[in-house]
Amino acid sequence: MNQSRPKVKRSRALGIPLTPKCVRYFERRPFPPGQHGRSRKSTSDYKVRLMEKQRLKAQYDLSESQLRRAFDRAARLERKTGEALIVDLETRLDALVLRSGLARTIYQARQVVTHRHVTVNGNRVDRPSARLRPGDVITVTAGSRTKTPFLAAAAGAHAPERNAPYLSVDLAGLSVQLLRLPVRAEVPVICDEQLVVEHYSR
Repeated sequence: MNQSRPKVKRSRALGIPLTPKCVRYFERRPFPPGQHGRSRKSTSDYKVRLMEKQRLKAQYDLSESQLRRAFDRAARLERKTGEALIVDLETRLDALVLRSGLARTIYQARQVVTHRHVTVNGNRVDRPSARLRPGDVITVTAGSRTKTPFLAAAAGAHAPERNAPYLSVDLAGLSVQLLRLPVRAEVPVICDEQLVVEHYSR
């Protein structure tokens, strides 16, 4: 079975390509899957807010409980909740592994972390949800550097089209540092986070 098919179907349902491979499928059929995909419309405010939440979950590959906890943390901060939510999610270890170009997709980034291929400040970390702080450094372990995915990463195979200004990336050295917290406009996530806030605040 083609493992990319479920992600293609989910990409079309959410209206966003979730992996580079999904892009060409999504561009060819940019409407929800199924017999009535072309004519299907979201009519209620609830459906619109729910869709936005599902989009955000999918782009970070989160469970409902993970996103809810992130929202609760963001809601306690003295800043706009939607922006705080995006910053919270973007400083996850797996998100930064993806954003730096050490992995091709969020799914691969999660696998890289759980299989203990990276260290943070010299210590192995196997929790994709670990939050990083400015100054923290992610490095691929010495024993993993000769593995095919990391040789590809070092050659720039997964480098993003636009570098994240909140990261200092040394792909050849398979190392990345979080310089500062990102601001919302710098995070390449397709989402109206205010709708997510409204969904959880209802």
